[in-house]
Amino acid sequence: MNATDRVLVYGATGHTGRFVVDELLRRDLVPVLAGRSAERLAAVPPRHAALERRVVGIEEPDVLRRAVAGTGAVVNCAGPFLDTALPLAHAAVGAGAHYLDVTAEQPVVAALYRELDAPARAAGVAVVPAMAFYGGLADLLVTAALGGGSRADEVEVAIGLDRWWPTAGTRATGTRNTATRQVIRGGALTALESPAPSRTWSYPSPLGDQPVVQLPFSEVITIDRHLDVGELRSYLNTAALDDLRDAATPAPASTDEHGRSAQRFVVDVVVRRGGDALRMTATGRDIYAVSAPIVVEGAVRLLGGRHRTVGAAAPGEAFDAADVLATLERDAGAVAVRSGAARVLG
Repeated sequence: MNATDRVLVYGATGHTGRFVVDELLRRDLVPVLAGRSAERLAAVPPRHAALERRVVGIEEPDVLRRAVAGTGAVVNCAGPFLDTALPLAHAAVGAGAHYLDVTAEQPVVAALYRELDAPARAAGVAVVPAMAFYGGLADLLVTAALGGGSRADEVEVAIGLDRWWPTAGTRATGTRNTATRQVIRGGALTALESPAPSRTWSYPSPLGDQPVVQLPFSEVITIDRHLDVGELRSYLNTAALDDLRDAATPAPASTDEHGRSAQRFVVDVVVRRGGDALRMTATGRDIYAVSAPIVVEGAVRLLGGRHRTVGAAAPGEAFDAADVLATLERDAGAVAVRSGAARVLG
């Protein structure tokens, strides 16, 4: 088996990990299931029972690097990424494999850019964190909206969910991730104001007008990595945040043959450059499930040599953003993308 066919999925038995494994199989790649729990790896769904499984923790770098050996890429689905991202990315780069993850955590993306860029360049591989619903999707939309340019005076990102049924991993990450969130003001990363500003955002269907609060995720760090943005504000609707904060909110439940929940999402971006403003919107179903085609599309392009750079990179820097979005819409049926002029920013 060629290493370029094989993708190690760390956290393969988790909620998002299982979607990623299924998507890799759909794309004719060979997942290698990995994680910390031998018990959970032994109890994979019957459809994954024939796949190779590797039990490995993150505490021993040499053991982790050997576990990655023979694969062309690593997809990290095991949060909190504050714990797993750097060890896995170092192991991947040390073994000559590409690294991707699905983190929403700003400090994780910043650390990977800071620590892995030079080693990955030397190894000729790419490190692409936040290639997922949070981080990657907004980054791709903003990059595509700029149409090959790299400068925007102002960007607003509004993420809207009709419900947020959080996974156990999401809740664990929220407990661990206590860093001050960052936005872009005056062309530089800076701390989000406290209390966070709020307003109303007019989402397209199916959400409509919703109260929102500034709650930036990893898209701020990815966008700042490769685009020259004067001001960036990132919002989440407060109804979704209330669901997340309520301990009684249940985990997502499968409602179709693919295991997706009924949750609907909108990622709405407005990009202003001079007197022009463009709005791009992606809509779809289930923020965890949709992360699978996004990150796997990245893996497919890295393994096939269809990437623009090596080293640590943002999604829109590593790949042709418009083409990725078109592929996600056309081939995966993961999102519906609309664009058009915006008269007023926000």
